[in-house]
Amino acid sequence: MAEEIERKSNFIRDIIDKDLASGKHTKIVTRFPPEPNGYLHIGHAKSICLNFGLAIDYQGQCHLRFDDTNPVKEDIEYVESIKNDVKWLGFDWGENLFFASNYFERMYLLAEKLIQKGLAYVDFQPHEAIREQRGTLTEPGVEGPYRNTSPEENLKLFRQMRQGKYKDGECILRAKIDMTSPNMVMRDPALYRVKHAHHHNTGDEWCIYPMYDYAHCLEDAFEGVTHSICTLEFENNRELYDWVIQTTEVECQPKQIEFARLSLNYTVMSKRKLLQLVQEKHVNGWDDPRMFTIAGLRRRGVTPEAIRNFASLIGVAKANSTVDMSLFEFCVRDDLNHRAPRVMCVIDPIKVTLTNLPEDFSETIDAPLWPFDVPKEGSRDVVLTREIYIERDDFMKDPPKGYYRLKPGGEARLRYGYVIRCDEALEDESGNVLELKCSIHMDSKDGRGFEGKKVKGVIHWVSATHALPAEIRLYDRLFSHEKPDADGDFLAHINPDSLKISSGFIEPAALTLDETHFQFERNGYFVHDLDSSKDTPIFNRVVSLKDSWAKEVAKTDAPEEAPPKPEPKPAPTEKAEGTPQKSSRVLEREKAREQDPALAARYARYLELGVQDDEADLLSGEVEKGDYFEELLAVSSAPASAALWMVNELLPQIEEDALPSLKFTPAQFAELVKLVDDNEVVTAAAREVLQVMLTDGGSPEAIVDQRGLRVLKDTSKLDAIIDQVLAENPDELARYKEGKTTLFGFFIGKVMKATKGAADGHMVRERLQNRLE
Repeated sequence: MAEEIERKSNFIRDIIDKDLASGKHTKIVTRFPPEPNGYLHIGHAKSICLNFGLAIDYQGQCHLRFDDTNPVKEDIEYVESIKNDVKWLGFDWGENLFFASNYFERMYLLAEKLIQKGLAYVDFQPHEAIREQRGTLTEPGVEGPYRNTSPEENLKLFRQMRQGKYKDGECILRAKIDMTSPNMVMRDPALYRVKHAHHHNTGDEWCIYPMYDYAHCLEDAFEGVTHSICTLEFENNRELYDWVIQTTEVECQPKQIEFARLSLNYTVMSKRKLLQLVQEKHVNGWDDPRMFTIAGLRRRGVTPEAIRNFASLIGVAKANSTVDMSLFEFCVRDDLNHRAPRVMCVIDPIKVTLTNLPEDFSETIDAPLWPFDVPKEGSRDVVLTREIYIERDDFMKDPPKGYYRLKPGGEARLRYGYVIRCDEALEDESGNVLELKCSIHMDSKDGRGFEGKKVKGVIHWVSATHALPAEIRLYDRLFSHEKPDADGDFLAHINPDSLKISSGFIEPAALTLDETHFQFERNGYFVHDLDSSKDTPIFNRVVSLKDSWAKEVAKTDAPEEAPPKPEPKPAPTEKAEGTPQKSSRVLEREKAREQDPALAARYARYLELGVQDDEADLLSGEVEKGDYFEELLAVSSAPASAALWMVNELLPQIEEDALPSLKFTPAQFAELVKLVDDNEVVTAAAREVLQVMLTDGGSPEAIVDQRGLRVLKDTSKLDAIIDQVLAENPDELARYKEGKTTLFGFFIGKVMKATKGAADGHMVRERLQNRLE
C-alpha cells in the first residue's frame, strides 16, 4: 500500500511544517496535474509519490487533475491510462478528480475582468513579430501596435474570439505586464489562443483555449491547493503564477514550490520523444517493456513497491542531477528477491545425455523455492532423467582459467543434484556442439566428484522429458548510450540488443505455482507476459541478477583521446599446446606483482588473512584498490568480510577511479561490514545502506537507525508481533492447525513484513514454531 512509503525529511516538508506551525494552513492540499497528451513515465511516478505521499503523511488530500487545455494533442485514451497508472502505483484520489476544462467558463470570465482592468489585450501580430518584440536576456522588449488598445475594444475582440470569428493563429490574448522586465516570462505573455479543435471533455463548445501559465495557477486556486509542487523548469514562471493569482483576486493563494525533476540515464523522458518511439514503431506501443512509461514498467514486471521505494531512495532535491540506472535496478532486484520464488529455466539449451543412467531413469528431487536468506518456506519437485538440458554457455571446449563449468573431461555439479563429467561433445560439420555425452556420479550429493575432490562449478538444468517449452523475452536497456539525447539524435543510440527472444525450457513449477514473478536461477528475474498462456507460456526478463552494464559505463567514461592500452603478451610457458591462457587483466595484475615486491607481499598477506584467492588477486594487483583495502584493513577486524564486500558490493557500483572521491571513509565502510558480521543488519538491508552512503555519505549506524533496519533481537517484541499476525489471520491459522503446514511460510512472510525485514529469519522460524505448536 502507498501508506508504506518511508517519510524522509526534505526542503518541501520543511516548508509545509513551517506553514502548519504558523497557522497559515490547517490542512494540506496537493495535486498531481498531468496533461493527457501521452502515457506517464518514471519521472511522473516520482511526482505522484511526492504529492500523494505528502497528502498521506499530513492527513490532507491530493487531487488528480487533468490539465486538458490543448485539445489538439489530448485524448481520452491518455486520461484513462493515467488514472490506471496512479491507481496501480497504490494511490487513490477519492472524490478529488478534476479537469481544467471544467473551469473554462470561470477562467474566461476572469480574463474579461483582466481586460476591463487594462491588464490584457488582443494582439493580431504574427508569432514571429511577437517573438522579436520580446527582446533578449540582455535587451528589453518593445511594445507592439495593439498594446494600448482600449479595454472596451479588447473586450469586444476577445468576445469575438470566443464566438469563432478568427482563424487559428490569427490573434491571441496577451497579459499587459512589463515589456522591459528582466524576466522574459513577464513580457506580456499569451493567455488565450484560438484553436478550432474538438475537445475530449467539452466537445465543440470552445474555440479558444487558455494557456498553461494562465490556467494552471487558477486551477490550483479554484481547488484550494495549498502547495503547488512543480519541477525546476517552472521556476521562472513562478512570478507569472503569482501575478495571475493576485490580479484576478481569487480567494485562495496557493504557493508554488519547485523541485528537481527525475533524470535517469539510458532513458529519454520527453513525451514527444516517447511518442516518436511509438509512432515510428521503434517499440511495440506505449507499454513496450523497454519503455520507461509506467505502463511499460508494469508489463516488464516491475512492481509498484519497487517504484515507490526508488522514489523514496532518490529523495527530493533543489538541484537537477542524473540518477544512475543501476540504482533503479537495485530497487527492482531488492523487491523481487523477496517475492519471486526460485525455479530453473534453460534459455539457450543444449542437450545432455547421462549415458550411465537407464533410459527410463527418473528421480524426484525436493528443491527449495527460496534461498536461506529469504524468510519463506516451500519447495517444488524437480525430476532428474537420463536426458536433460543445460545452458549452452555452461560448456566450453577451450575455457579460460577460472572456468568451473563443463569442459571436455571436466566436472560440474547439477543444481540440487549430482556431479556429472563431460565425456564427449558431439559436433556438426562447422564445429557447433549439438549434444554432450556425460557420466553422472550418483554418490556425489556431498559435492565431491569422481576422484573425491570438491567440485566448484554448479550449473542449472531441466529434464528434457518433463520441462515445458517457453518463449523467453530478454529485455535490456532501450538505449546503449548513457545520455541518448545529448547529441540531438537519440534514435541513433537505440540498443540493437534491447530485446532478444529465445525458445527455452522451464520447470513445470513455473506454470503450476500461483505466482507471477520468478527468479530463473542464475539468469535473472522474470514475469509472465500479458500474452502468456498455459499453452504458450511467455516470460519477460524484468532485470538481470547483476549489473551487466558496469564495465560498459567504465569504457564510455574513459577519455576519447586516450589510446587503447595494448594487450600484454603472456610470458612463455612450458604448458602443452591448447592450455587455456589467462585473461589480460589477470596477466596485468600478475605482471604488476612481479615488478613491485610490495604488491606481491600484499597478495601473500591477504591470503594469510583468509581473503579468497580471486579477491586477493584483484586487491593486490591494482595500486588504487590495494591502497583503499589497506586503509580498510587498518580499521577492520574481519579482513575476509571486508574484501568480500569491497569486491562484490562496492567496486561493481563505482567507476574505476572513484575510490578516492567516495562520500564515506574506509572506517565507515568497515563499520557497515561489521554490522553485517555482527548480525545487526541483514545483507539486503546492508545493500540499501550502501546505496545511501554512495549517494549521500554518512554513518552506517545512523542510516540503519534512521531507516529502522537493525535486526530485531528482542524476543518479547518479536513474540508480540507474531501474536498479532496470528490474530489477524485466523482462517489461515485454522487451516494450518488442520494440517496445511505449507502455510508456515505464509506466516513467516507476514511476520517479516510486520518487522520491515528487521527480524532474524532463524529467530522468526524458532519463535513462530513455538507459537504454532
